[in-house]
Amino acid sequence: MNILLTLLLAGLSMVGPLAIDTYLPSFPAIAQTFDASPMLIQQTLSMFLFCFAFMMLFYGTLSDSFGRRPVILVSLVAYIAASIIGAMAPSIGVLLACRIVQGLAAGAGSVVGRAIVQDRFSGAAAQKILAHIMMVFGLAPAIAPVLGGWLQVSFGWRSIFWFLSAFGVLMFIAVQSALPESLPLKDRHPFHLGVIAGNYWKVLCHHQFLLLSIAVGMSFAGVALYIGSAAYFVMNILHLPETAFAWMFVPLISGMVVGSALSGKFANKFSRNAQVWIGFAIMIAAGIINVAYNSAFVAAVPYAVAPLFIYSFGLALAMTPLSLIALEYFPNNSGLASSMQSFIQMLLFALVSGLVAPLLFDSALKLAWGVLASLVVSVIAWLLAQTGKPVTH
Repeated sequence: MNILLTLLLAGLSMVGPLAIDTYLPSFPAIAQTFDASPMLIQQTLSMFLFCFAFMMLFYGTLSDSFGRRPVILVSLVAYIAASIIGAMAPSIGVLLACRIVQGLAAGAGSVVGRAIVQDRFSGAAAQKILAHIMMVFGLAPAIAPVLGGWLQVSFGWRSIFWFLSAFGVLMFIAVQSALPESLPLKDRHPFHLGVIAGNYWKVLCHHQFLLLSIAVGMSFAGVALYIGSAAYFVMNILHLPETAFAWMFVPLISGMVVGSALSGKFANKFSRNAQVWIGFAIMIAAGIINVAYNSAFVAAVPYAVAPLFIYSFGLALAMTPLSLIALEYFPNNSGLASSMQSFIQMLLFALVSGLVAPLLFDSALKLAWGVLASLVVSVIAWLLAQTGKPVTH
């Protein structure tokens, strides 16, 4: 049963990354179809990410009141509809509108999935399940741009949105038939706006929770920089074709998968604080190597992407324990806390990939320094979070 649950929740978590990464190789083709500037095409990603982050703020609370399954199913219907219309979009304006709806709908699976884990598991068991979900989920960003490149070359960019529609339908059927409700009626919170606003305020005023969420978000910002710069980095800096996105995404995501697998094994062997420090040490080493290489050499595969594997490996070791430490401050509002945590992380992801990446993506060295700077902010947030009362594990 845990294997099926892991696969289902990982599949739901893949909805967002697939919508982000699959169409990256099609940026030039979409720009040509609609005679649009590269900056305008970049906004189809930026607007998706901002809407993705914004709606994550509410999915957990909605699932605390109405149940986990209904929220996931309704969001999937909206996602499927937006993907189908996007495949037939007659203008860049329509495509942008579809990306906004996709962004609003795509985050339910990852937010509510985390709450489902909290409903059913605790302690080391919860960490193992989340690590396994992340390990399977990590395949999506690795496969997506490679698949998108081949779909672009073989059938054109519209086929990518038909693929996203089909994946949404597959997940709807899987949830409908195989995902039971994990939040009983007796444990649901009444949907009273005043109470909900009070709960949000309680979470916002909890400085350790906010700092831990920022620590996760800023360490993941190193990945966000490269994802937001993927099209330019692969095709202009590395001078590779649109079918070669695997050179960037396979090292990036394979490090995440391997690190997630080890994080699950470490759950009973090391304290969560120790796991976080091990992860940070590895990320710092990767950041320094990345800056040193790009200072001395012209970026080229495989050396320009090897530090990405090391960085994402360390990130995966640190991210699961960091997330769980934060969530355990609010055991009675796990959905709301999961929403707030996901919102903070995705807002930072959106800001970095949508606003910072375009300022840095013309230089491999600038990107390397950007990763190191975001990591410094993450470590500072983690250190500041240690000043409060710890959670009992």
